[in-house]
Amino acid sequence: MFPGLRDLRDEDWAQYIDNIAPLESNNTERIALELVVVRWSGCVNCQADSFRAMQGCIQCMSQAVRRYRGGNTEFKRLIAEAKREIDKYLAKKG
Repeated sequence: MFPGLRDLRDEDWAQYIDNIAPLESNNTERIALELVVVRWSGCVNCQADSFRAMQGCIQCMSQAVRRYRGGNTEFKRLIAEAKREIDKYLAKKG
């Protein structure tokens, strides 16, 4: 998933993707990125017969990442918020 997203934004984004890509799939930082991108893409509301679904998930995610207008500071805030949500969820489950 991540290598295809690497070159869609600026150099800071590319470096972030390079740092995330080798992490285990259960790493909180990696899950947080996936959660943020899923939210940007609107995956929860996607229907199998929608135009977005017909394009495919990778295409939809790429488009959502390219369209994101927030800066790096906002992106880092979203990641930190997602990590807090994940940690809270895991603490409740564990």
